[in-house]
Amino acid sequence: MTGLLKGLAVLGVCTLTATGAANAQVPVSFGLGGGVTIPTGSTSDFLKTGWHGMALVRFMPANLPIGFQIDGMYQELKFDPSGGKDQIINGTGNVVFSFPVSEETRFRPYLIGGGGVYNINPKPEAGIDPDSETKFGFNAGAGFDVGFGGGTFFAEGRFHNVFFEGTDFKFIPITVGFRFGGS
Repeated sequence: MTGLLKGLAVLGVCTLTATGAANAQVPVSFGLGGGVTIPTGSTSDFLKTGWHGMALVRFMPANLPIGFQIDGMYQELKFDPSGGKDQIINGTGNVVFSFPVSEETRFRPYLIGGGGVYNINPKPEAGIDPDSETKFGFNAGAGFDVGFGGGTFFAEGRFHNVFFEGTDFKFIPITVGFRFGGS
């Protein structure tokens, strides 16, 4: 997991450097968010809706609708009905496409998607404590920003699919949060 985070950081720095050479200024924003995580498909057969927290760094080059975002999430979903919980920690690298709107518009919709690494750690209330598993997955979704003063409120929903042998692990986090920095 540490190797993934270092790799994503290096990728982000390389993206920032390459884009910075092409554009004199690359606005960088930092954000925090949280919300509900809804299991979908066969994942909803054994897990209940849970919660999550998220931290992110977004690179959006000036005058371009496409940027890059690195984010990390911590999530908890309770087992249904046996008790206990799944803890999910993931890091993703994403491409962000912001729809072109007029400068005066505060509401700015966007699409987001990418791939990452997911660590799923079951924590039953009793019995044998199973090992955690780290797998690759992808995510895709949409959201919107509402800008004001020195920051931006955002709301988004993303579908995540984690690749497991047999049945994939699927969930949708719905996140609201705040980003500061950038332009």
